[in-house]
Amino acid sequence: MQTTNLNPEAEAPFFTPKHAHSPGQALETDKNTSTLFQPLTIRNVTLRNRIIVSPMCQYSVAPSGTDIGKLTDFHIATLGHYAIKGAGLVFIEATSVQPNGRITPNCPGLWSDEQIGPIKRVVDFVHSQGGLCAIQLGHAGRKASTVAPWVASKYRRERGYGPGSVRSTSDVGGWPDNVVGPMGGEEETWDGLSNAENGGYFAPRGLTLQDIEELVQDFGRSAARAVKAGVDIIEIHSAHGYLLHQFLSPVTNRRTDRYGGSFENRTRFAKEIIAEVRRNIPRDMPLFFRVSCTDWLEGSEAEKKFGGSWDVESTIRLAKELPDLGIDLLDVSSGGNHKDQNMEDFRKKDYQTSRAGRIRQAIRKEGTQLLIGAVGLITEADDARELVQGAEGGNLAEEAQIAKELTQANSKDSGPKADVILVARQFLREPEWVLKVAWQLGVEVAWPSQFARAKFSLK
Repeated sequence: MQTTNLNPEAEAPFFTPKHAHSPGQALETDKNTSTLFQPLTIRNVTLRNRIIVSPMCQYSVAPSGTDIGKLTDFHIATLGHYAIKGAGLVFIEATSVQPNGRITPNCPGLWSDEQIGPIKRVVDFVHSQGGLCAIQLGHAGRKASTVAPWVASKYRRERGYGPGSVRSTSDVGGWPDNVVGPMGGEEETWDGLSNAENGGYFAPRGLTLQDIEELVQDFGRSAARAVKAGVDIIEIHSAHGYLLHQFLSPVTNRRTDRYGGSFENRTRFAKEIIAEVRRNIPRDMPLFFRVSCTDWLEGSEAEKKFGGSWDVESTIRLAKELPDLGIDLLDVSSGGNHKDQNMEDFRKKDYQTSRAGRIRQAIRKEGTQLLIGAVGLITEADDARELVQGAEGGNLAEEAQIAKELTQANSKDSGPKADVILVARQFLREPEWVLKVAWQLGVEVAWPSQFARAKFSLK
C-alpha cells in the first residue's frame, strides 16, 4: 500500500511543516481587498502583505569572546515568531559594519565572516514560515559605546540623574577611545556632558579621510556577508542621530573637506555607501534607506548656531536622487541627532507618518519612482489601512488615478501616505498583530497551520 506524506516539510535545514498558505497572506484578493493585504513586489521579492516588522534593538548578543556580535536563539524565538504570525517582512535589528559602530557592546555586527552563520539561522527560519527577512546595516558614530536602556535606566535612577544614557566603559566591553563622528572633540558629545559624572556619551574623534574610505568599504563587505546569509533585503541606517545622519545634518557636520559644508558634500558619504552596497549585492535585490526626515530643530537656537539643520525639505531633495543610486524604498523616521530636539510633535500620533505622506506626495508629483515606508505609533487597524490606502479607502486602481492627478498643479493629496508600514513596539505587545488587523479589516488570511484552531472567525 502506498502511503502519502500528509504533513510535508518546508524547505529548511531542519524539519518544520510547510504551510498550505503563507501565514498573513490573503487567501483571495480582488479590487476590494485592503491594500494592506495586497502583495507588493520589489525587484525580485514579493511581500505577502504590506506590514513590516521594523528593526528593533534587543541588546542581547555577547559583548566579547568568540560569540561577539553574533545573533542567538533569542533572535530566532522573537523574529521567527513575527514570521510565524504573518508579517510580510521581518527586519533583523541595527547591525554594525565595524566593532566600534555598535550602539552597545550587546548589539550585533556583521564585520566578520564568523557572524554570517547565526544570521543565516534566523533567515532560514523566517523563510520556512513563508516570510521574508531583511537586515539593517549601520554605524552608531558618536552615539556608540553606551549600555542597554534598561541597564541605563536602573543606573541613573539609583543615582538620581534622571532619564538618559550611560557610557559603556572598557571594563564592560566598551570602547571609550574609539568613538567616532564627522567632528571630534568634547563639544561634539551628543548630550554635551562628556566630562560630567552624569554624562551618557563619550566624546568622539573626527573621522579621517582614510577612516571614511574604510567605512565605505566595510558597508560593502557587510552587505556581501548579508547576501551569503540569505537575507532578502538590505537597509542602510541613516537615521536617529547615528553616523550617516550625523554626516547629513549641518548641526553635526561642519567639516571643511569634501564631506562637509554644502548639501552635496554632506550627502556624499551616504551616497558612496549606497553605491558600494549596491555593488556588493545582486542587481535584483531590493535596497532600502532609513532616514530621519527631520532633526526636530526647526527654529531652534541650535539650528541658528549651526546655520541650518536636516529637515523635511532636505529629505525630499535627497529622496529625489535615491532611485538613480539604486534605492527602492525610503524608510521615513525622525529625530535623534541633537539633545535640544523639539519633542512637542512627538505627542501627535501622526508625528512621523504625516511627514512620510508629505515626502511621498512631493516625489510622486515629479514622477520619482521611490517607495515610501511609514513608521511610528501605528497601532490600530484603521490607521494602518489608511496609511497605505488613503483617507477615501480607495483600492489600487483608485490609487493609480490619484498618482496621476498628483502630477497636476495645485492638486491635493487625498491618497496614501506610504506604500508599506513598519511597526515596532506593537509587535512586542502583540506578535499576532498582522492576524488581528486582518480580522478587524475583514480580510481572510492564512494562519500558521499549528495555530489554526485559534483562528479569528470572520462570520
